[in-house]
Amino acid sequence: MSSIFSKIIAGEIPCYKVAENDKFLAFLDVRPLVAGHTLVIPKSEIDYLFDMDDASYSELMLFAKYLALGLKKAVPCKKVGVSVIGLEVPHAHIHLVPLQHLADINFEKQRVQLSHDEYVAIAERISTALHTV
Repeated sequence: MSSIFSKIIAGEIPCYKVAENDKFLAFLDVRPLVAGHTLVIPKSEIDYLFDMDDASYSELMLFAKYLALGLKKAVPCKKVGVSVIGLEVPHAHIHLVPLQHLADINFEKQRVQLSHDEYVAIAERISTALHTV
């Protein structure tokens, strides 16, 4: 059975895409901790991040770093936090979260609500900022 992320990769479910290459995809979390919360995933269907082969793992982390640099330019924050949990969706993924405070990366807090237009604007700002990284 395909994960929700595999369906997003296949185009069966829409997303607010931030960046993509032949191996990885980055898109806004639709249940964000804060505005700009971005998910970075491999396009290959693998459940556990640490089961990835070394080369793919390294490439994913470099892609996430590239995204984090653009995210920091596009969404005002002190730093971009990184979290890997792996319990919510059976597909490896990295959370990139713009941080002002440590509590911004607390996954037990209430999620923020954004409108479609807000998601679109944030995704466009991050995509544009990536061109300057």
